[in-house]
Amino acid sequence: MNSFFYALLGAFFWGLAPVLGKLGLVKVDPTLALAFRSFLISAVLLVWLILSGSYLDFTQVPLKSWAFIAGEGLLASLLGHLAYYYALQGGQVTRVAPVLASYPMITFFLAILILGEKFSWTKMAGVGLILGGVMLVSAK
Repeated sequence: MNSFFYALLGAFFWGLAPVLGKLGLVKVDPTLALAFRSFLISAVLLVWLILSGSYLDFTQVPLKSWAFIAGEGLLASLLGHLAYYYALQGGQVTRVAPVLASYPMITFFLAILILGEKFSWTKMAGVGLILGGVMLVSAK
């Protein structure tokens, strides 16, 4: 399987998830919902790690990598998803999901500033299209 297929598969799952989240957040506190979701995912991943033997690689990961992974998890899986659940609970899925999906604009600029990735006008045009799409979807 190639990376494009996995990207499409991920896009499908991420496209379906907000609809299920919106249905699940009826009369449920977003923090409680996120905690339940996180515990469930942790349990499934723990079983997966044990069955696959991937946990054996745990000691091979440098401490610096663990720190970056922890930071990514706190930002995306905790704070980002908590903000997303609050937005989803109070807003329309068709407006919340595209705004959330505009994160590549932020990633584009941060990748250039922090990672030293190269700027290109074609990528910048893509950022412009993302911004335009978010504005169109967010318009009343």
